[in-house]
Amino acid sequence: MVEVLPTGLTASVAVAASSANLGPGFDSLGLALGLYDEVFVETAEVPGSGLVIQVEGEGAGQVPLTPDHLVVQGIRRGLREVGVDVPGLVVRCRNAIPHQRGLGSSASAVVAGLAVVNGLVAQLDRPGLSEAQLVQLASEFEGHPDNAAAAVLGGAVVSWTESTTGGETRYSAVPLRLHPDIHLFPAIPDVRSSTAETRMLLPEQVSHRDARFNVSRAALLVVALTERPDLLTTATEDLLHQPQRAAAQPESAQFLQLLRQHGIAGVLSGAGPAVIALTTAAELPAEVLDAPAARAFNVTELRVGDGVRWNSGVVVPG
Repeated sequence: MVEVLPTGLTASVAVAASSANLGPGFDSLGLALGLYDEVFVETAEVPGSGLVIQVEGEGAGQVPLTPDHLVVQGIRRGLREVGVDVPGLVVRCRNAIPHQRGLGSSASAVVAGLAVVNGLVAQLDRPGLSEAQLVQLASEFEGHPDNAAAAVLGGAVVSWTESTTGGETRYSAVPLRLHPDIHLFPAIPDVRSSTAETRMLLPEQVSHRDARFNVSRAALLVVALTERPDLLTTATEDLLHQPQRAAAQPESAQFLQLLRQHGIAGVLSGAGPAVIALTTAAELPAEVLDAPAARAFNVTELRVGDGVRWNSGVVVPG
């Protein structure tokens, strides 16, 4: 019989935004950004559906306040994995990660739901989910591990997918030690984009030449991120997905071109439309920020994001 957790348990979690691909590392390279969603959970007897969800900040009034909410789906999946259930849930979300901008908001929501389970079961001295389990379960929701792994582990990550002998898909990741001289400048527009829709723009097959190009750049990017940031501009070149998405996101394409014309390693963040500039300079040049191509974007500097953090026995805000 599945154990039902008692009422009155509280936990919270903070999970970072993320940028995937970083140019050539399609579905494999990721980077956590210092912009965080917070989730507060309490086990409670809730009449009716057994669920209360409140959302403030990004997504408020837009995301479903039902079991379809990604945080709730993550919580339910995590509870099943550790073999417990709850009488009901009060879930409160404080969101800072913009939705549908290519900053991993969906992956962060799932990771938050999974990880907050650790904060609940820790109060009963039950084992929670390991980092490897968090990466696996969150990636199952996403279908690829780059954003999920960055949200779980923090910093820069290399992730990969493999098939087991039983036909299951295993998702794994390892962290990279990002060079301390690298500064991150996300450029976030108001316009939104659907990852599913922009992925449809990508061809099913690519040429041997383009594949070889991206393999070389992805390998070089690991070196650039960890040891040789002077190679970032060359290492972030891509032929497999950014050119194909340009027609659907012309402002992002123009801003990318502007950055690269000034020798700055600019990449589409995930499927876009946000753009990330990686540079050893402490700030972006004024001629970039003042250019017409930059006007559609809010450009700020962010630190590298930390791995997911959870706490037990917190006060859940009203």
